[in-house]
Amino acid sequence: MFHLKISLFAQTKALETKIDEFHDKIIDASMTFKKAIKTYLNEGPGENYKKTNKRVKKIEHDADKLRRDIENKLYIQNLIPDLRADVLNLVENLDKVINKIDEVAYRFYIEHPEIPQEYHIPLLELCEQVCDCCENLAIASRSFFRDISLVRDYSQKVYFIEHETDLTSGHMREDLFNTDLPLANKLQLSDLITEIADIADIAEDCTDELLIFTIKRDI
Repeated sequence: MFHLKISLFAQTKALETKIDEFHDKIIDASMTFKKAIKTYLNEGPGENYKKTNKRVKKIEHDADKLRRDIENKLYIQNLIPDLRADVLNLVENLDKVINKIDEVAYRFYIEHPEIPQEYHIPLLELCEQVCDCCENLAIASRSFFRDISLVRDYSQKVYFIEHETDLTSGHMREDLFNTDLPLANKLQLSDLITEIADIADIAEDCTDELLIFTIKRDI
């Protein structure tokens, strides 16, 4: 099928800017989350982690404001009416990824989990995969607005990386329950590992919806 590089923003620069900024927030949130977990593993739940956690919270707050601004522009100014519902759903789905990142970072801040040294490298690997998954989702979604022919390529990367996070988190939980750690510690860490991997799961769900929107636009 022949694809054209047609932007949805022929008539509205302001909306283009808002949506670009929103995609930037996804990347910013994922990279800051990765930094937060690295800080926690190296220094514990001290002042530096507190500052990084606040940074994640600020990104989440800014993303919510951008989402509301985008929704208002789409409705009040009646922009891209044929695709308005899909764009609104897409932005709401993307916002769920940022919300989950904020939620997980805050759990580390509240619970102060004790993480054995042997889990530091696997946990960082899991966070790296989750970050890559979010970044490719942001690129795929941005492509929906700018160059629809690239959406599927980056979507496939999301699917591949999400599968890798499933493998990594599964191996981590399996190893965890073969240790001599107290059961309460095992359950807490297992739940946190699952929560981190869930960020990639939400990104995958968002990609599923994105591909449906892409097919509808391409018909």
